[in-house]
Amino acid sequence: MTEDTLLYRVALSIVPGIGSVLARNLVAYVGSVEGIFREPVSRLIKIPGIGEINARRIKERDVLSRAEEELQFIGMNRLKVFFYLDNDYPRRFRNCPDAPVIFYLKGNVNLDAGKAISIVGTRNATDYGRQVCDGLIRDLAARGHQFLVISGLAYGIDIQAHKSSLKNNVPTVAVLGHGLDKLYPAAHSRTAKAMLENGGLLTDFPSQTKIDPPNFIRRNRLIAGLSDATVVIESGDKGGALITADIAASYNRDVCAFPGRAGDFYSRGCNSLIKRNIAALIESAEDLEYVLGWEDPAKKNQPVQQLLFPDLSEDEQIILDLLRQDEKTLIDSLCHTAGMPMNKISSLLLELEFKGFVDALPGNLYRLK
Repeated sequence: MTEDTLLYRVALSIVPGIGSVLARNLVAYVGSVEGIFREPVSRLIKIPGIGEINARRIKERDVLSRAEEELQFIGMNRLKVFFYLDNDYPRRFRNCPDAPVIFYLKGNVNLDAGKAISIVGTRNATDYGRQVCDGLIRDLAARGHQFLVISGLAYGIDIQAHKSSLKNNVPTVAVLGHGLDKLYPAAHSRTAKAMLENGGLLTDFPSQTKIDPPNFIRRNRLIAGLSDATVVIESGDKGGALITADIAASYNRDVCAFPGRAGDFYSRGCNSLIKRNIAALIESAEDLEYVLGWEDPAKKNQPVQQLLFPDLSEDEQIILDLLRQDEKTLIDSLCHTAGMPMNKISSLLLELEFKGFVDALPGNLYRLK
């Protein structure tokens, strides 16, 4: 990507009044990001959703000069830039209609991790909430899961999620409600710095963005969109955690919540999510595994012991040993490797299915249960 291309991409993201949806619309109609800034106002006005005010904002000279300043900031701080048309744009964001057209990352993390969860909750976490958060991350890590934790670096549950991730060597990303030229709250700067080695700081706001409460609501869509599921641990009947949960549900992502005692103020939000069938009730790492369909890694590669199944024939045991070598195996491959005819292999596989050892998949593929 050339510097000119990045300049126009950054410029598009900082035009006042042009959000991610309108920005995509502009690119689709014009055909390129650069072309948007070359189009006359008379043509921009005709693009649905733009209008005269937004068209004139795009043509303001200050937009490109401000984008040039941002490019200098990006270079000086060695930020990674992701644009929605790039191949490395996170796959989970691609299914979110209002995902950022551009965002910035500082750190070292794979945003396309195989497993990713967001953990959010009240800023006034109780000891119970902190213990639940710490236990969830600790137990998932102890069970062998490789996963990414996303949160918002705020007081309470957010910062506990980041700290527990660091303690258990789990990569963790903080989504910020401002640019990467500052850090809020400053009290969490030490944790944020530690996250850069195994995780990072992420934002769709450029530098020089003022710290403004509505920005923290806006960033919640990134927290929800980057993960497979949003886990809520303690929340009052209002707050950012519930907003994040609602956004996650709108993206058709799983939402989970830890319940609390009836009447406890910081359990009202979680209990309400569960009552309204927005969130699945979970009480442990095992519950989260079940909701998300995560297989316990300790069991995944556990060999089937012949001593426990004395009724297996020698040929059946050969088939199981071959299936154990790969996650999925074609029946033709089994015939070739085992040196058995197709009709015999088919019969053995059917018998192993009945006994509960094997799953048949589309395309003549088989795997161990």
